[in-house]
Amino acid sequence: MSLAVFDLGKTNTKLFVFNEAGGIIHESRIQPKWRTVDDLTVLDEHAMFEWMQQALKDTTPVHNITGIMISGHGCTFALVDDTELTHPILDYEQEPPTEIAERIDDRIPGFPETFSPRLPLGFNYGRHMLWLAERSPESFAKTKSILGYPQFWSWKFSGIPVNEVSYLGCHSHLWAPLRKDFSSLVDAMGWKSKMPAFARAGAVLGSYDLKLPDGSMRTLAVHNGVHDSNAALYFYRSLGLSDFTLVSTGTWVIIFNPNCPLGSLDAGKDMLANVSVDGEPVATIRFMGGREFDVISQGWVKSIEPHDIERIIERSIFALPSFAPGGPMPGQKGVVVGPKPNPEDRAAAAFLYVILMTDLSLDEIRSSSTVVVDGGLNRSGLFASLLAQLRPAQTIVQSSSIEGSATGAAALAFESKGLTPPGQPPIPVAAASITGLASYRDSWRQQAVERRPVALASAPLESTP
Repeated sequence: MSLAVFDLGKTNTKLFVFNEAGGIIHESRIQPKWRTVDDLTVLDEHAMFEWMQQALKDTTPVHNITGIMISGHGCTFALVDDTELTHPILDYEQEPPTEIAERIDDRIPGFPETFSPRLPLGFNYGRHMLWLAERSPESFAKTKSILGYPQFWSWKFSGIPVNEVSYLGCHSHLWAPLRKDFSSLVDAMGWKSKMPAFARAGAVLGSYDLKLPDGSMRTLAVHNGVHDSNAALYFYRSLGLSDFTLVSTGTWVIIFNPNCPLGSLDAGKDMLANVSVDGEPVATIRFMGGREFDVISQGWVKSIEPHDIERIIERSIFALPSFAPGGPMPGQKGVVVGPKPNPEDRAAAAFLYVILMTDLSLDEIRSSSTVVVDGGLNRSGLFASLLAQLRPAQTIVQSSSIEGSATGAAALAFESKGLTPPGQPPIPVAAASITGLASYRDSWRQQAVERRPVALASAPLESTP
């Protein structure tokens, strides 16, 4: 028996096959395809589904797959009737026209209700829903169910529409975490009747009949999907960790600190309350670290070594925030300053930028406990070791696998079957010993703050409540 987990990131879509021991025995990946319809960027869900079906056909006979689980990135929703989408799935990285934005933003509930900051683009997918409701009211009229992104794929395989609290509660403006209920926006827009019943992440919803290459049929259980970073949080908690801060890295760097009081969250710094798979609000701060690394480094894909870091510290090359919307220093245009960098220097400066933004974010979210580093930005281990050097008062550990989101999703699905696959505990990290790193951090923060007051006047985020 094994499980297929589709881990749907904004940049990469991955298939991982897990065995009953919780180990990854196969993986494959593609990049999602986006297309233009009228003036909108939308997902090519047909191409995605064809790849997913083919991947299942290829791997099921080899690995005896018996179930399908979904882990998905945030900020994305789907409108469906009984059998298909009523409107293509929007790319969350597009801004509504100014005249529409001015109207819809007045309808958004305040931060004390939703603990969702007012973010640009579709980073709050309730905002994109308001935009689509104005742009295409006929799509909403035909809609039977409003689904989160993982739940769209669970529905695509099973035909069963459901809700899931970690995804709905992920800075959508649609959930009031302290009340554990839909927000006033859902009531005001008349959307509650289109919100399906809730099921726990990982619960079996139904089944999918897969035709194998030899013509035989295989029936696979379909599990309810989950928000990716919340799946990682669940995984480490399932290992028995209780007092820790999670740094989940990928296109986004998302930092959970359950010990941070919700009242200390500053919406103007992209701080919010995510919601765990058990419905618990969890203090969070985030920035688009993986995307910013790509922008600063101009798409660097080679390794980065400690001597590369030492070189840019010695040359005083700094990448200063921000290179993507949102984050703890919003509303200012990122810039690389200092001597002209070569490609290796740009990549090292980009990597240090993400480290320093993470370090800053840990301060903002009041992290003083053990820090668990998870995800693709720590593939080489350098991310965690640099963080350990910058934060000697805290224990830094790293996942034994970089795929914490997919592993957490698998654990949720196995749990629903009464199985508890053993997970490997995080590994202690030895601090790096980079000369001048602390002084570089201090200079970076000073320069970043000096640039911030002017930029704040145009920051798109909601002010602190």
